[in-house]
Amino acid sequence: MSGPLVLGIETSCDETGIAVIEGYDVKSSVLSSQVDDHARFGGVVPEVAARAHVEAIRPLAHQAITRAGVHPDQLDAIAVTRGPGLVGALSVGYAYGKSLAYSLGKPLYGIDHMEGHLFAPRLSFAGYEPPAVVLLASGGHSQIVHVRAWGEYEVLGGTIDDAAGEAFDKLARFMGLGYPGGPAIDADAEGGDPEAIPFPRALKDRPFDFSFSGLKTSVTTYLEKAKEAGSLPPRSDVSASIQEAIVDVLVEKTFNAVESTGVQVVGAGGGVLANRRLREKLESEANRRGVGLFVPEAALCTDNGAMIASVAVDRLFSGFEPDALTLDVDPGLGLGS
Repeated sequence: MSGPLVLGIETSCDETGIAVIEGYDVKSSVLSSQVDDHARFGGVVPEVAARAHVEAIRPLAHQAITRAGVHPDQLDAIAVTRGPGLVGALSVGYAYGKSLAYSLGKPLYGIDHMEGHLFAPRLSFAGYEPPAVVLLASGGHSQIVHVRAWGEYEVLGGTIDDAAGEAFDKLARFMGLGYPGGPAIDADAEGGDPEAIPFPRALKDRPFDFSFSGLKTSVTTYLEKAKEAGSLPPRSDVSASIQEAIVDVLVEKTFNAVESTGVQVVGAGGGVLANRRLREKLESEANRRGVGLFVPEAALCTDNGAMIASVAVDRLFSGFEPDALTLDVDPGLGLGS
């Protein structure tokens, strides 16, 4: 599909992602991960993240433009994550995006990071269109969003404590599996029995909201007691049971929203959607209900510049005015704000 040529920049947390897309066709997408930088701390250190973005962003932008086979003057717009996220990390990307837009004389669009995840399936599926229910699950956010139209969002529910990705990280750290926790537990769960330990599924009385702090307490208490009793189960069973508890809740709440809204389209985005068990159970439930499911490839679920650029493509198609270069980052930015 032809359309505007947009450079997208994503630096909300611990990955520098830059991409060039034409319409919704990804011409290039490159990423500089900071996993090794933060692994020894067991989580993201904001100051370390900001410094790593400073070092990576300029050569990564050059790489993305070169791989796309375009000249910077050919770009129609610059899109950059404005929030939510870590203020230092956001500021690095936003300052670079503004300077690039100014030097090239191109319009700038400040993009909500979570809206980028909402749009990510458009990069893989031409048939992904609202109205839709979208599950957003990442290290910092767990939300269910009713997308009535592009730009018209109703957040039906979210986490009241830990996000799903945060729960994975904390439990993986407690079990000595390393960082990031989601992929570590996913790998460790292979071959394990997901029904071995009946960990709790919280907030049954709140159909669209999430709570994972109780799961964390339940797991740590269970393992401490099992260790004292000398009856620790296979670790793969523990990982599989943790994963199943988190996945069950995410899937159940998503399809609660499908029933409530009556939509026939389900989308999903955020790093937790790289989890194989979650993708499998979403697909199974969507097939059972005869609902269309649109989950992009794993590389487009995790943070990336292409999803940020895709929102700006829609802005350009819709005739939205670009943002002023005086606009600043907003670490607390929320959908619809």
